[in-house]
Amino acid sequence: MKRTYLTLAVIAALGLTVQAQAETATDGTDRIPKPNYELAERFSQKKISQMVFSTRVNPKWFKNQDKFWYQWKTSDGTQYYIVDARTGRKQPVFDMEKLAMELTTIVKDPFDAQHIPIGKLELKDDKVFTFEIKSSLPEKDSARIERFGKKKVYSFEYEISTGKLTDITGKEEKEKYPSWANVSPDGKIGIYAKNTDLWWMDAENLAKAAKDEKDSTIVEHRITDDGTREFFWGADNYKGWTENDTTKRLFPYYLVWSPDSRHFATVKYDMSAVKELWVINSLSDPRPSLESYKYQMPGEPGPKEYLYVFNADDMSRSQVKINAFKDQTIDFETVPDTNEDDYDDFWSREWLGDNNGFYIMRMSRDLKRMDICRVDVGSDSTKTVISERMNTYVEARPLRLVNGGKQMIHWSERNGWANLYLYNADGSLAGTVVEGPFHVEDVLAVNEEKGYVIFSACGVNKDENPYQMHTFRVSLDGSGMKQLDMEDMDVQTSASDNAEYLVCNFSRVDAVPASALYNASGKKIADLETADLSKLFEAGYRLPERFTVKAADGITDLYGVMYKPFDFDSTKVYPIIEYVYPGPQVEANNISWSAGMARTDRLAQMGFIVITVGNRGGHPNRSKWYHNYGYGNLRDYGLEDQKTAVQRLAAKYPWIDGTKVGIHGHSGGGFMSTAAILKYPDFYTAAVSCAGNHDNSIYNRWWSEQHHGILEKVTEKGDTTFVYDIDTNPEIAGNLKGHLLLVHGDIDDNVHPANTIRVVNALIRANKRFDMLVLPGQRHGFGDMNEYFFWRMADWYCKWLLGESREDEVDIIQLNND
Repeated sequence: MKRTYLTLAVIAALGLTVQAQAETATDGTDRIPKPNYELAERFSQKKISQMVFSTRVNPKWFKNQDKFWYQWKTSDGTQYYIVDARTGRKQPVFDMEKLAMELTTIVKDPFDAQHIPIGKLELKDDKVFTFEIKSSLPEKDSARIERFGKKKVYSFEYEISTGKLTDITGKEEKEKYPSWANVSPDGKIGIYAKNTDLWWMDAENLAKAAKDEKDSTIVEHRITDDGTREFFWGADNYKGWTENDTTKRLFPYYLVWSPDSRHFATVKYDMSAVKELWVINSLSDPRPSLESYKYQMPGEPGPKEYLYVFNADDMSRSQVKINAFKDQTIDFETVPDTNEDDYDDFWSREWLGDNNGFYIMRMSRDLKRMDICRVDVGSDSTKTVISERMNTYVEARPLRLVNGGKQMIHWSERNGWANLYLYNADGSLAGTVVEGPFHVEDVLAVNEEKGYVIFSACGVNKDENPYQMHTFRVSLDGSGMKQLDMEDMDVQTSASDNAEYLVCNFSRVDAVPASALYNASGKKIADLETADLSKLFEAGYRLPERFTVKAADGITDLYGVMYKPFDFDSTKVYPIIEYVYPGPQVEANNISWSAGMARTDRLAQMGFIVITVGNRGGHPNRSKWYHNYGYGNLRDYGLEDQKTAVQRLAAKYPWIDGTKVGIHGHSGGGFMSTAAILKYPDFYTAAVSCAGNHDNSIYNRWWSEQHHGILEKVTEKGDTTFVYDIDTNPEIAGNLKGHLLLVHGDIDDNVHPANTIRVVNALIRANKRFDMLVLPGQRHGFGDMNEYFFWRMADWYCKWLLGESREDEVDIIQLNND
């Protein structure tokens, strides 16, 4: 009897165990993924840098533009190639085995073909390369220490045709011009800013300064003597000058030369009305230090700009009347940079125009009015050539002169799309170069002799992602538009100066990057490279997936990317995290493949589905309607689309848990992620908000006023004032129901920490629990604390979305292992 009762008891116990297991199996807990710290650790930025090397070809064109050279790094080391653009023939610059032996013999440090630390490789006169090799020995010559550093540096010359290597250490070509000199096109004088004024040196003294700035024999000449720390020449800020340093020389970026070097134009900036802002660097030694800088906030008084033209012979100057709008800004139109500029001994900014005059762009403060103006030397006024008006805001691209300066190519969104127009020099419209329901991004090159333009554009092919950029050719009269690359990829192109040859880099978020050489007719001359991602794939990496969903209006297509765990299991149910940036100047959604995956691919490895997706109002590379959708509603405009995208994906895929939704972003994305969890508190479970501009009334003027709008009021007396009003995150802090982590660098001088502190204050006064992480000594990008931040973010999401984390462990062992 006892044995029978025992048997029955065992059976009953087993039955309870089986029942408990069945209940566990049906309550869904076995479908929740476990945090995978090991997989995420495998793809730290440091480890990725040891697995991913070159991903695009950056050509350096020969002066004759028929050849170019580039370097390419793979898991086998770095190679250097010369390509004949006419034939596509590619040949190595060096025999790396031979070079390693020669360098070892001369430098006495051991090298092999895969490990040659070539530095400052430059092409001279299309015939020889020069480069440097740093040795392990200390440098003893004080002059060379000043120029090259504490380690001895050897300099070499390599003849392309013969392969001859020559040691030129101690015989290096001397620098002729210091980097702070804006040198006249003829190379005779250089102008620079010092102690808020303009100065100049002749070529002889510039050469001395290039060798040793402290040379007592240097002769310099003062041009202006009325600069102050509030009203200065040569720059649009005074951060380069300090009270105790009146000798520092700075490059005067806002100064442009006439082609014949006889005149130059510059702007004098009155910053007296712009208030200062401060951050305190608590890590300064020996005491915390106060950093002060000018920072204009929305609606506040701004700088005043005054345009002057100087005669370079006697440095006399005359002021040009430019005022058309209150608090307007002006920019110089300049000659486009060319590949040949890389071979110049100096940097000279040349005005766009001719010897007798130049062009400027004038913009109203509310950005609704833009004029292209001509300024003639000797005249005290401007002539408006082209005008643009828009009820939201006008955007612009650099002007391009053609036909000997008699005509100009002008970029405009006047018809709702970014297109190109041809104007005569007198301002009359000569015709349309490119027009259609697509976005023209940039003019890459012009061949005036043959009368065609090479340009980049997206949205032309209606059956592909509208953000994918392509390269096109069109005649100046608007005829014969043709796509030159035919890959279903995002294409970034470098054109030869003569617009005859194109190096196209192809990339897509779900494809391995590659590159090819084309001619201006669209013929592929040669494939160049395919990125070596073999080590990355060996480590378990998987490419992300693209998707398209409808926006909240049910009409607009939104394009996104989905990042899954590399050990993805469709039988599990994953929380979903959105990585966001609202725009309007860019979206968080990658079009091209990138090795920067900390906040997307890598975060997904913890056990999440991570997505990026655009939203109406997000990106400028679609229609003007799409881009300006959020105008006047900068806090909330993108939130509905982000929420809708998650809902549509969760409804489509059973392995997405639509009840556990995270959102994360940096800067504007920090602003957006906090707004999302406060605006939709019953939808978002957890938000991580980094360096967010949560209160745009204290963010910088240009971003806030441009994308939200500012009201310009003119009284009956003609007085003009500006009114800025915007919804902020602190105003809705009381809505918080989910879990919020706020992160900010304490010396962020872009998005001031006050933005986050104001949210913190509002949350405290609303009696809310939340988390905050302050990164000491870090500015807007978090610097060398990015890896620390990643693991804190990973812990935090695992805790609130997966239900378990290693947050209780004091040591972050993954950081110790990196």
